[in-house]
Amino acid sequence: MIRQLATELGFSFCGVSRARRLDEEAPRLEQWLKEKRHGEMAWMENHFDKRLDPRLLVDGAKSVISLMISYFPPTPGNYKTPLKVSKYAWGSDYHHVIKEKLRLLTNRLEAEAGSINYRIFVDSAPVLERAWAVNAGIGWIGKNTMLISRRNGSFFFLAEIITDLELEYDSPFGGNYCGDCTRCSDACPTGAITGPRQLDASKCISYLTIELKESVPEEFKSRMEGWVFGCDICQDVCPWNRFSIAGNETAFHPSGKWMEWNRDEWMNMEKLTFTKLFGRSPLMRAGFMKLKNSISFVSDFEKE
Repeated sequence: MIRQLATELGFSFCGVSRARRLDEEAPRLEQWLKEKRHGEMAWMENHFDKRLDPRLLVDGAKSVISLMISYFPPTPGNYKTPLKVSKYAWGSDYHHVIKEKLRLLTNRLEAEAGSINYRIFVDSAPVLERAWAVNAGIGWIGKNTMLISRRNGSFFFLAEIITDLELEYDSPFGGNYCGDCTRCSDACPTGAITGPRQLDASKCISYLTIELKESVPEEFKSRMEGWVFGCDICQDVCPWNRFSIAGNETAFHPSGKWMEWNRDEWMNMEKLTFTKLFGRSPLMRAGFMKLKNSISFVSDFEKE
């Protein structure tokens, strides 16, 4: 019933795993934080135990429902502007869109199962989304640390419902299908992928253009490759993304003349225009000044 409801709401995949402590993830997370691979994202250091155990987030939790929804654009070739924005940000902010879908799903679920205890999550709480997706059978974590599906590639969002309902659990995804491929690490211009499933976020272009509140350090001046918000390089070169299927959710589809802007139009953008164009976009995460700084940083280098 849950899978049927998820499909009706546009989700590409729905799987269920037993709520438990992810003991196998603890050493990896602890080491990553100890090595300061999270850069200035201090919030990653908070709620260590909650990240590992969903039962600390929802009283009596028995199940973690993992859901996947594609954001791959139907016409990626229509992106003409020389400055690059990650595909996930071409449409509306996924947090709002997916949360509304989850509310509809849980309302239907309560109508069938009665009063239940649950919380919904869309990339906004201490939840190890990719680990739970693996446990729910969605796919494996690739060498670029992205979750990869054999049927859908990696251009998708993840979301979770943690509930006290005891459900039938799916088997964890078995195996890793990256093989000897190193295209993602070879293509990363900043060397952020330091090994299989090892990411130094402080060097990742997505971190540098979104999470880092200061200007991008000068050491990355020649390595941004035109990216001003996010980065898709490691996904674009991944062979599994030849299977990417355009998402059905129109809110994620690209829209706006900005996708055809030349460099001068980006440089001359004023705050009022930014708010009008991107007020409901993930670009609000960076904000006007951060985006303008990234635009100047990339454009100044290319003028040299």
